[in-house]
Amino acid sequence: MSNGYNDGLARAKSEKNDEFYTQYDDIQKELNAYLEYDANTFRDKTVLLPCDDPEWSNFTKFFAQNFEFYGMKKLISTSYAVENKKYVYEPQLKLNLFDDDPNIDEAKEKSHGKIFTLDRSQTGRLDMFHLKWNYLDGDGDFRSEEVKRLRDEADIIVTNPPFSMFREFLAWILEADKKFLIIGNINCITYKEVFPLIKDNKIWLGVSIHSGDREFSVPSEYGFRTKNSRIDKNGIKYIRVPSIRWLTNLEHGRRHEPMMLMSMRDNLKYSKRKQVRELGYQHYDNYDAIDVPFTECIPNDYKGVMGVPITFLDKYCPEQFEIVGLDRYTVPKECLVGGRVAINGKPCYARILIRHKI
Repeated sequence: MSNGYNDGLARAKSEKNDEFYTQYDDIQKELNAYLEYDANTFRDKTVLLPCDDPEWSNFTKFFAQNFEFYGMKKLISTSYAVENKKYVYEPQLKLNLFDDDPNIDEAKEKSHGKIFTLDRSQTGRLDMFHLKWNYLDGDGDFRSEEVKRLRDEADIIVTNPPFSMFREFLAWILEADKKFLIIGNINCITYKEVFPLIKDNKIWLGVSIHSGDREFSVPSEYGFRTKNSRIDKNGIKYIRVPSIRWLTNLEHGRRHEPMMLMSMRDNLKYSKRKQVRELGYQHYDNYDAIDVPFTECIPNDYKGVMGVPITFLDKYCPEQFEIVGLDRYTVPKECLVGGRVAINGKPCYARILIRHKI
C-alpha cells in the first residue's frame, strides 16, 4: 500500500472528508451477484440508502432504474444537510430532475436533508423519473430519530457510509437487526466490534471486490492530492482507495465454494510463492500455529491451527474452515510481540487463525 494512498486517506479521515461517491459499475457488479443466487433478494423489500445525496447518488440511480426488475416494494434515499458538509459535491452527472421544482424552499436547502422515495403504491412502470422528494424535518444525520424510523421501516440497508464513522454506522444497523450491504476497508474486519461477527458467520465479505483498490469520485474542492487521484475530461475528481470490500449479511452463495488447495509437500515443492518454497511453513514463537503468508498456500492436509492473512476472507468457506480467532484477540496479551504473533522475534502482519474442519 503506497504512501500516496495512506497520506491522502489519513488526511481525509482526520478532516472528516467523507464525500466518497461509489461508481455505478461497482454497485452493479455487486448487486447482480445476489440476484444470481436468489432472484428474489429484493422482491417486496423496502431498501434504505441512508448516506446518499439522492440527486446524484449512483446508489439511488441504480435502485430506481432497477426498481421494477428487482420487484421492490419501496426505495428510500436520504441526504445530509449541505451546511453540515465540509465540501459540496456537484458532479456533471447530476440527475437534474428537480432543479425547477416549485417545492424548493431556499430556507431549507442548506439546513435540511432531503428524502427521495419510490414505492409500489405509485402507478405505471416506475424508474428514477418517478422519484418523489421532500425535505426531512432535520439535517438527515443517520443517528437522528427521524432517520432511525426510516431504518426501522426498511428491510435492507445499502450504502457507502462515512469511513470515519464506520464502526458507529455498522452498530446502528445491527442495533435494528437489519439485512445490509455496505462498503468499508478490509481492515474493518479486525475491529473488536466486527471480528466476532465474522467469526460466528453472522456477517461476511461481498462478492465482487477481492484485493486491489477502487476509484471513487470526490468533490473538486478536496484539497489533498495524491498520485492516485485524477481529474477527468469533465472536471470530475477521482481518488483510488486501497483494500476496499463490501461487507454484508445477505447470502450470495459464492462464500460456500471451497478452495482447491495443494498438500503441504506439494506447496513446498511447486508453489509459485518463493517465500514458501524457500522458508517453508514457519512456526510462531508465541502461539502454537504455523504461518501461511498467502491464502493459496494453505496446505490441505495440515490438521493444526494456521495463521493466514486477513484477505483469506475473500475466499473463506465456512464449511471448509473454522475460524479460531484473530491474533490480537486470541494470543495472550503477554505473549504478543507488537500486538501480533511473531516469527524469530519479528511481528507478522495481522493474522486470522484457522483450521480445517474435519
